Amino acid sequence: MSSMIVISILVAMIVLVLFVGAPIKPMRLVGQGVVKLAIGVLFLFFLNVFGGAIGLHVPINLFTTAIAGFLGVFGLASLTAIHIFLIV
Repeated sequence: MSSMIVISILVAMIVLVLFVGAPIKPMRLVGQGVVKLAIGVLFLFFLNVFGGAIGLHVPINLFTTAIAGFLGVFGLASLTAIHIFLIV
């Protein structure tokens, strides 16, 4: 597909959303998901900062971020346990 066609479809969709309005419920769900992913990144960052003293490092990628963000502290604890018992 040509890049001009893709760009024109995206512009048409943006104009349609501007005139019609975005549906509230899906946008709220997307916003909550993004906030939970950001919280997961912060959890993993602080785990790596404070766990670095004892040799603990959990990589920050989309999978681990989603687990830490959506499951919270329990997801972070399970990622830590997986790292300690299975990987090392």
